[in-house]
Amino acid sequence: MLEAIDVHADGLKRAALAAGPSARVPNCPKWTVHDLVTHIAFVHGFTVGLAVNRPVRPEPPSGWDDVLGWWDGQRLALREALGHDPEAPAFSPYPGFATTVGDWTRRMAHETAIHRLDAESALEDGPETRFSPAFANDGIDEFLTYLTPRLGNKADVRVTTPERTWVLGEPGAEVTGAADEVYRALWGRPHQASVTGDLAPLAAP
Repeated sequence: MLEAIDVHADGLKRAALAAGPSARVPNCPKWTVHDLVTHIAFVHGFTVGLAVNRPVRPEPPSGWDDVLGWWDGQRLALREALGHDPEAPAFSPYPGFATTVGDWTRRMAHETAIHRLDAESALEDGPETRFSPAFANDGIDEFLTYLTPRLGNKADVRVTTPERTWVLGEPGAEVTGAADEVYRALWGRPHQASVTGDLAPLAAP
């Protein structure tokens, strides 16, 4: 998962530089690429404090070149903060739920991967990034069993990929398809999964 953070952050940065700061992000219509980079830079910086049990809210600089440089520094700090015992306790912003360093490593791997797709959506002829079944299934599991309950979202859904099935609550919605497509569907990104029912209660921020 540490390697995945690096791989997807690199991919995100390549796409952001190619698109330029003022390009719109179709996957996140309210954002420009500058907004997207500022967001992921903040998230990576914020997670540094959570992983070492000293939470602080960082303030990314506003300028494009400045925020890119600041993000590079936060990425190095994040790798250092997450490079310890994955079972070590970390700060949890979710009342009633314990969190470990390994949890934050996994969370950042998937957060960065999804936002890589967002950055690539800003390119007219962007790369067709696909996620392996192993990574996508892990992302689905992380979304449904880790993130969803911590956000307090109601999960009444059956999710099926060729490799796994998840059943949460009394399913009123169903998502099926290749793991890569289901992963995107749960995060509200363009996909080719089959969806029946309403996924809005699962929506992540």
